[in-house]
Amino acid sequence: MDEIICGLTGHTTASLAAVIAGRTSFADFIVHAPALNPARALITGVVCGVRVEEIEEQPMREIRYLDKLVDELAKGKAMGKILRG
Repeated sequence: MDEIICGLTGHTTASLAAVIAGRTSFADFIVHAPALNPARALITGVVCGVRVEEIEEQPMREIRYLDKLVDELAKGKAMGKILRG
C-alpha cells in the first residue's frame, strides 16, 4: 500500500509517515501531495459505479485514482502495472 500511495502522490516513506502522524484529512493529503504522478491520467475504469476518468471534481478524482489502484493490488495485479510505469 505504501508503495502505491507514494508512487501516486510523490511522498517518501518518511513524509507519508509524518502526514499520517499529523492526522491530516484525506482531502488535504491529496491536495497537498508533493508531486502527483503524471501517469495517473492513464488510470481508467470504474470505482463504485463511476468511471474515474469522468470525475470532474479534482480532489475526488485523485481519491478515486487511489481507490482504483488499491482495487488492482487486491486483485493481484503486478506492481509495475499498477503504478503505470
